Amino acid sequence: ARRKMMKMLPFFQSGPIGIRNGTAGCSGVNGQLENPLASAAEHIPACPSGDEIWSKDQEKMSERPEAACRTSRASSITSNGSCASAGESLEKGKKGIKGILTTALKKMRKAKPPSIKQVVDLLEKQKLCDAVQHLIALEKNVCGKSEEGLTVTQQDIESICEVLKHKVFSVLKDSVLLARTNPELLQQAIDALKEQEKEDQNCTSENLPEQSMQFRPRKWKALWMATVKESVDTRMKDTSHTPRTENLSAVGQNLLHMGKTMKEDLMVVAQYIKHLYPPEFDVFRTYAELYHHHFASLAKKAAESQLDDKDVYLLLSWVHNIYPKDMRKDRVLAEELEKLELGSLLPLSLSKELEKKYLESEEATIKNVLSKCLEKEIQRWKEDKEPEKLNGHFQSELLAIIVIQSIYNSQMRARDINAMLGEELSCRLSTELAAFLRSYKDAFEDFKERGRKHVHYRPVLIANINNCCNFRDYTEKNIAEKDDNKERILSTLRDIETSSEDVLLQQLFAQLKPIYKKFTENKWECSNEIMNEIIKTTSNHISELRTLKDPFYHIHIRLVKDYIVRLLKKKVSMKSPTQQQNLAQSISKNAADLEAFCTSNGSKATWLNSVLPKLAEIIRLQDTGAIKIEVATLATAYPDIRKRHLEAFLHIKANLSRGELKSILGYLADSTASTPPSTPLFSSINVS
Repeated sequence: ARRKMMKMLPFFQSGPIGIRNGTAGCSGVNGQLENPLASAAEHIPACPSGDEIWSKDQEKMSERPEAACRTSRASSITSNGSCASAGESLEKGKKGIKGILTTALKKMRKAKPPSIKQVVDLLEKQKLCDAVQHLIALEKNVCGKSEEGLTVTQQDIESICEVLKHKVFSVLKDSVLLARTNPELLQQAIDALKEQEKEDQNCTSENLPEQSMQFRPRKWKALWMATVKESVDTRMKDTSHTPRTENLSAVGQNLLHMGKTMKEDLMVVAQYIKHLYPPEFDVFRTYAELYHHHFASLAKKAAESQLDDKDVYLLLSWVHNIYPKDMRKDRVLAEELEKLELGSLLPLSLSKELEKKYLESEEATIKNVLSKCLEKEIQRWKEDKEPEKLNGHFQSELLAIIVIQSIYNSQMRARDINAMLGEELSCRLSTELAAFLRSYKDAFEDFKERGRKHVHYRPVLIANINNCCNFRDYTEKNIAEKDDNKERILSTLRDIETSSEDVLLQQLFAQLKPIYKKFTENKWECSNEIMNEIIKTTSNHISELRTLKDPFYHIHIRLVKDYIVRLLKKKVSMKSPTQQQNLAQSISKNAADLEAFCTSNGSKATWLNSVLPKLAEIIRLQDTGAIKIEVATLATAYPDIRKRHLEAFLHIKANLSRGELKSILGYLADSTASTPPSTPLFSSINVS
């Protein structure tokens, strides 16, 4: 039998799927065995990456006494020597219990113990499960005879067991590859593993004496765990199968490879491997935790190194977004991962440290961008260059586009990592924007004083008013109300706009001022003719203002505001309700004409449309209670109105007693909002 075994051993030099890379120069599994099997063992290759694990097991086995024998329940081998499939019954129940037992006893008397040659033949045919069962039978046969009567020794069994173990675990190491290319071979290896584990459990449950346990336990399940880990580590380190992505750093490429490999491999485990094992192996959890541990250890190592800004962003994206979310896009994988708690790729403290580094870097980058944009814009003013036009409107590309896009893109990148980080960066960048706009305002005020003789002075003013529109739109849409910087930004923008409009519209309103005076001088008689003259004069200035982004928005506000100023001048006082009603009608008619004119010229300041009609209604009403209600609605629509404004306006209603006037003014104080509106009107009107 030994000579036959020696003849058959050379085929072991090849693995189950061909000669493996890196097997050259492998040492024998059991080089310490005595002749004649020692020479045969020299031909037995061991898995290069698994030798350390298996050699330790072999050392333990060689230390056990050879003389002790045991008897235990044999693993089931069918009558032709093949491995029985899971769930297969012993016989189709036609003969009854007595017949089945009789048949089984006859087979046992006729059956011969398996030989080493049979095991070798099964290995050559890659029938790994059958080979394991024959080997178990050989173990029992050796234990049942004295040493003088044995044709197969313990060393013979250990040698062939090492070869079998190498074959099985070479297959198991390649489970992810073989699950789809050679599932039959993988099933054989897994069944062989299950047989060995079952035999270990049988021996443990029978409480055999120590001298009967020289072959057991084999502990193949522990070896399986080590093999799976080795397989995971090998696949996660081998980046050759992941295509190189252009402009991606080595850290980024490695993160991409590990994420891609982990996701694809776990999908194979969930769909093709998990069901091949019994539940107690907890296969998906085992693989998932090993992949996660490898990924997390490499991510931690990267986080602790000197990463550049791009790699910090990439790593945070993997930690907070890609890893926890992308892994769950596949339904099958999501269901499996929901049962586990793999945790984050980075410890919380290290993740926070990385987030802080990212936020500081982004903040510094945006601050530098804003500073450079302002420097270039100031230089353009000094060079007296005409501003760019976008959709027919003057504006600065640097301030209107680059600054806002830089801030917005930075916020969006942070939000892509996670919402909390995005919110934190938004607060930091709103502070930077507020500081930038203050610097912008100071530089622009200086230009307005020094650049009056520039050829493109007025186009620059228009461009900067348009810039304020862009900054306002961005601020109102993207900065939270609770952020204190929001009001600071809007206030600065209003200051820039107002000072620019004062210069830009100075000539127009210088011409309109004496026309507006006619309202009070004539006590609103012929008010329709006066309003027509205002509209005509304004129309003559429209062409130059077409390059404003919303030209009549600013003109509309100014026309309404100057009309209100005349109503607050205390130059008109009427005691007769009839006179007050006539004045109310005149104001309503003027308001309608003004609204129609501004709207036809593209004004979007619709919030102004109700102020003059509400003031007219207060003049028309005679009941104090009704007046209070109308005052309340006025204060709700225009919360920046104050007592001084209302008191000056109510001078028109000379028939109010001191008590009634005090009551109305007190009601306004109780119902006026304390916070300034985003579109102020009365707050810019001074009352003498």
